[in-house]
Amino acid sequence: MKSDVETLSPTRVKLTVEVPFDELKPSLDAAYSRIAKQVNVPGFRKGKVPARVIEQRFGRGAVLEEAVNDAVPKAYDEALRANNVIPVGRPEVDVTELKDGESLTFTAEVDVRPEFDVPEFSSLEVEVASATPTDEDIDTQIDALRTRFATLVEVDRAAADGDLLLVDIAGATPEGDEVDDLSGSALSYELGTDGMLPGFDDAVRGAAKDDERTFEFVPSNGDWTGIPLTVTVTVKAVRERDLPALDDDFAQLASEFDTVAELRDDVASRLVRVKRLEQGAEARRNVLQALLDAVDIPLPEAVISAEGEAHFEDGHEGSDEHRADVEQQARESLKSQFILDKIAEAEEVSVGETELSAWLIQQAPRYGMSPDAFAKALVEAGQVPMAIQDIRRGKALALVMESASVVDADGNVVDLKALDEELGRASVVDEIDVVEDVVLDEDGTVVDVVDEVVETVEIVER
Repeated sequence: MKSDVETLSPTRVKLTVEVPFDELKPSLDAAYSRIAKQVNVPGFRKGKVPARVIEQRFGRGAVLEEAVNDAVPKAYDEALRANNVIPVGRPEVDVTELKDGESLTFTAEVDVRPEFDVPEFSSLEVEVASATPTDEDIDTQIDALRTRFATLVEVDRAAADGDLLLVDIAGATPEGDEVDDLSGSALSYELGTDGMLPGFDDAVRGAAKDDERTFEFVPSNGDWTGIPLTVTVTVKAVRERDLPALDDDFAQLASEFDTVAELRDDVASRLVRVKRLEQGAEARRNVLQALLDAVDIPLPEAVISAEGEAHFEDGHEGSDEHRADVEQQARESLKSQFILDKIAEAEEVSVGETELSAWLIQQAPRYGMSPDAFAKALVEAGQVPMAIQDIRRGKALALVMESASVVDADGNVVDLKALDEELGRASVVDEIDVVEDVVLDEDGTVVDVVDEVVETVEIVER
C-alpha cells in the first residue's frame, strides 16, 4: 500500500492512499461471505452461494462496493500510522479510482493536531492562595457552627436575606388552571439562597407575614416548556435565627473543647489543612493555565464548530453569550488535550493496571454507578481508550507540576510533593488495595470487568 500526505493547513491534511488489488482479497472474500448470508438463491443454502453465482445475480460492482467499504477504514488507519498523522475528528473520504484487478485509490481529508513546541516546565511560575487562615475565615467557620445550634424566632417585619420563611406556593396556567408541580404548603425556605424557582427570591424579598406575592415563571423543560406560568406565594411566617452566645459554655456544647480559645485554635488548624488541599487543586488549575498561555496553537475550526453544535443539539439555551462561552471552553479543552498528549508522548507516559483500576473507583461515584457497572459501561460503549487518555493527561500534568515554580500569596514556595506527603494522600498502590477489597466483597464481579478493561488497555498500547 502506498500513501502520501499533503498539508492543506497547519490543522488539516489530505491523505492519498493506493491499495494494490491483491491486498483487497481479504475484503473481497468477506464481501462474498456477507452477501451470501443476506440473499436467497434457489438451489443453494443461505450462506453457501458461490462467488460466481453472486456476481451473475447481483453484479461484480455490488461485491466491489462491499469490499471497498470494508477495506477503506483499515487502509486509512494504516496510512495514519505510516505517516505519523494524529487525526482530530472524522475524515472526509473520497474514492477517486477503482480499477478491478489493479488497484483502489482514495483520498481522506482530516483535521490533525498541529505541530508546536512545549516550553520548559521549569519556566512556568504560578501563584496560589496563602494557606494561613485569617481571623475572618475563622469567624465564618465558627458562625456556621453557631448556626447549627441556633433557635428560630418568628419576627414581625419584612423578610430579608438569611431569614427562614414558611410559605405556601401555587402555580397556574394562563387559563387559570392549577399546576400541580408548582403547588405546596408550609414549605420552609431560606431567603437569598436562590434555591427556589427563578424570580422567587426577588418576588418575596421584603414581604411580611400574610403578604401575597406573584411572579411569572417560564419553564425551560417538562410539560410546560415555554409557557408563562403565574406563581403565587403566600408568606405564612418570617423567622430569623437566634445564635447562641459565643462563650465557653457554647464551646463545651458544640465541641470537645472547654474554651472558645481552644475551639478557635482547632478551627484554625483544620482550615490550614483545607487551604493546603485547596492549594494543590489551585496549583493544578494554574499550571495548566500557564501551559495554555505559553503555547500558541492554531486550532481546527471545524472541530470547534462541531463541539458547539453537539452541545446545542441537546436543547441547551443558545444565546450569543452562551454560544461564546461554549466555544471558548471547547477551544481551551482541545488546546489542553493537544499539549498534554504531546507531553505524554515525549515523556513516554504509560497507564498501568493499578492506575486504571484506581481511576475506575474514583470516577464511578460521579456517574452514580458502582465500579463494576461503570467498568462494564466503558467496555460496552467503547470508551476505554478515552479513559486511558484521561489518565495519561493527568499524569502528564503531574509531571509538569513537579518542575513548575509554585509560590503562595505570601511569597512562600509551595512544595507540591511534600504537600501530598504532609496531607497523607494515598498513593495509587494504596488505592488499589481498596479496589481489591471491593472486588472480593462483590464475589469477583469487579475483577472480571477490570481484567476486561485492562486487556483493552494492552490492546490499545500495542
